[in-house]
Amino acid sequence: MKPISTIVVAPSLPEALRPLEELAYNLHWAWDAETIELFRRIDRNLWEDVYHNPVRLLGEMDQAQLEALSTDPGFLAHLRRADTSLQAYMSESTWLHRTHPDLEDLRIGYFSAEFGLSEAIPIYSGGLGVLAGDHLKSASDLGLPLVGVGLLYQEGYHRQYLNSDGWQQEDYVENDFYTMPVRPVTLENGEEATVRLPFPEGEATVKIWKAQVGRVPLFLLDTNLEQNHPNIRSITAQLYGGDQETRIRQEILLGIGGLRALHAIGLPPSVCHMNEGHSAFVTVERIRQLMHELNLNFETAREAVAAGCTFTTHTPVPAGHDVFGPPLVEKYFRSFAGEIGLSLEAFQDLGRRNPGNTTEGFNMTVLAVRHSAFRNGVSKLHGQVSRQMWQSLWPGLPEEEIPIQHITNGIHVSTWISHNMRALQDNYLGPQRLEEPQDQTVWENVNDIPPEELWRVHERRRERLVAFSRTRLRRQLQRRSASPVEIARADEVLDSKALTIGFARRFATYKRATLLLRDPERLSRILCNPDRPVQIIFAGKAHPHDTPAKEYIRQIIHLGQQEHLRNRIVFIEDYDMCVARYLVQGVDIWLNNPQRPLEASGTSGMKAMANGALNLSVLDGWWAEAYQVDVGWAIGQGEEYEDPVYQDQVEADALYQILEKDAIPLFYQRGADGLPRGWVSRMKSTMRTLCPLFNTHRMVHEYAECFYLPAQERFLRLMENGATPAGELARWRSWVQGAWKEVRILDVQDDHTRALRVGEDLEVRARVVLGPLSTKDVVVQIYHGQVDTGGEIVKGETVPMDPVSPDGDGIYLFSGRLSCNTSGRRGYTVRALPTHKDLGAPSESRLIAWA
Repeated sequence: MKPISTIVVAPSLPEALRPLEELAYNLHWAWDAETIELFRRIDRNLWEDVYHNPVRLLGEMDQAQLEALSTDPGFLAHLRRADTSLQAYMSESTWLHRTHPDLEDLRIGYFSAEFGLSEAIPIYSGGLGVLAGDHLKSASDLGLPLVGVGLLYQEGYHRQYLNSDGWQQEDYVENDFYTMPVRPVTLENGEEATVRLPFPEGEATVKIWKAQVGRVPLFLLDTNLEQNHPNIRSITAQLYGGDQETRIRQEILLGIGGLRALHAIGLPPSVCHMNEGHSAFVTVERIRQLMHELNLNFETAREAVAAGCTFTTHTPVPAGHDVFGPPLVEKYFRSFAGEIGLSLEAFQDLGRRNPGNTTEGFNMTVLAVRHSAFRNGVSKLHGQVSRQMWQSLWPGLPEEEIPIQHITNGIHVSTWISHNMRALQDNYLGPQRLEEPQDQTVWENVNDIPPEELWRVHERRRERLVAFSRTRLRRQLQRRSASPVEIARADEVLDSKALTIGFARRFATYKRATLLLRDPERLSRILCNPDRPVQIIFAGKAHPHDTPAKEYIRQIIHLGQQEHLRNRIVFIEDYDMCVARYLVQGVDIWLNNPQRPLEASGTSGMKAMANGALNLSVLDGWWAEAYQVDVGWAIGQGEEYEDPVYQDQVEADALYQILEKDAIPLFYQRGADGLPRGWVSRMKSTMRTLCPLFNTHRMVHEYAECFYLPAQERFLRLMENGATPAGELARWRSWVQGAWKEVRILDVQDDHTRALRVGEDLEVRARVVLGPLSTKDVVVQIYHGQVDTGGEIVKGETVPMDPVSPDGDGIYLFSGRLSCNTSGRRGYTVRALPTHKDLGAPSESRLIAWA
């Protein structure tokens, strides 16, 4: 029965408890231990029942309990401390204010399809969303003027449960936004903020919600409104649900609707950051807005927009990038293309690797890459992989020069470190390690932590992980209608003193969750050794349509149901941020064994590392640059295989060897005091060496200095005087593209008459045909390096050549000196690229002429 009217009922807080409302609606509590303890103190059982959602907690409290709390001196003192702490946090000076006090015009729009801030807002699926959440938290801590933009999914990502055979089933639970720490955005006139967006069924009304993340607002878009067509209402139903048409509609909403939302509430960004290609349509919408606001043509607006955009790719395999067929793009963008002065085919070409190929699909990553001046992968290795993947977008440019950089991911330490470890580090390192976790000198004090104290804290967290796992397993068995005997035995699984391995992540097949199960007999001997027992806790969801990944889960369940292993292998259902915290804070070893190089970065191992766990991983993603012999173990030496079956065999054997010969003996090697001093020493090395590097404060700092601030500067420069510089750059680019066919290097000469010795120079001269271009329009370079056995220059470097004199008919003589700094066989060639003061880098022209 539908209601004739709806009302929103808020908790009725006594006056003395009013600060609880602001504390509940600012997600700063998600990384503030004292505020979390405050909410837990209200009602510990209810806090768990509402799954750590303070808004729902306050809404479900009995009024008598609230009244009692309002007169409790101890609770009120705790409330004042938490409130004072939040007010101080919101007003205190930050890194940005101290280092860049004049950046009043900077506002960064951070667009992402998912945000993992807390289990209280379940609109994330895994690593991409959790990274986005940590990005916002560090941006808040650093004082960056960043605003997040995402979608508010009515059902979020699927909830996972397993049937009696161990097969994954999916359930979708509706989110009640009015009992979550989000609020509708209201305008000055008191009306709720909305934007309108055209779809084939008609115009969509999009509601804008806000989650406050410390100092950073996150705006979330919602189409599930009664006035919308049912097809439009379903756009924000599920994260990564539906078909290709659902996906393109969500990405139109995120990119185009997201930018319109920021303008509607008076927060237009000067820099746009696309976290993956899902939001790439923000670029064409920004072009459209500039064209209409300033009466610009497409190419001029495009130059300005690209200067102010940055793009982060997270996907190292081509199949992971969204590609939409031409008919789908035509359906949704025929009218839009006309609004920005393009034919439909010209619009389709914006997202094609090969413009003009009418059968090629529209690739969202191609769109983002072409309309961003700053691009990056999320680890050093992933940067290399990304340059290989997208090299064709810069024809003729050597792979190492493809303008895709890398900024390695990190974690927000305050979110993921356990309360116990935080207290221990407060005593010996001080609070600066959370305020500036990238400061290496602070972490040197890890050496001052007494081994017995560090080990006691770690053992306490392992005990809590075991207790948590037993509780979750009991609930899982009850949900499956298991027998009373099976349910009772859940309280016996795992051993709080045994070496505990954690494997938890998205169950994609390339992550090889079952690699450790390859030799069941050998694994059984490892796990069931009575003197040195080992146990494994698995968690993770498979995509609803990924049958092979679901089969991996079923194999784990079946193995763990064997009588001799039932206490040694546990699978925790419905992996989320809550489960992740218990795991990364309580395991001894974090296991990661993807097929290299398919792990873009990975951050779960970083979370475990921050809590003192040791990583055992393939040299892929972040571990390829983090690994040292005293911080964990590496499976293999970075090999890549063509035969995956052979690869599994080799790396499974290496994994068993590490456990049998090194990790397990080290863990159980105890002194007279019962301490595994060798193991504790590695724990200290891990925290001391890796915590300053793999955190989101360092990561966001790099984004700010390398991308955001330069993008702001370039965007504002191109927008001066009604975007006059952008128009000049667009006209110059068009002119150069037309003239470039005449550019060629006629000949190259040098003064090489004998074998050169290290330290000597070689003069190189080249005659270059420039046609209508001048020497100010090009840069001519010597490209040189070692020559491999195939006759190719590897790890090439460049030396600029100077124009010496014109040689008539548009021909110019250039000269440069090549220094011979190393011995061996070296080679060189000469090339020319366009250059312009507003171009950024010469490679951005995508034009090059080689000798």
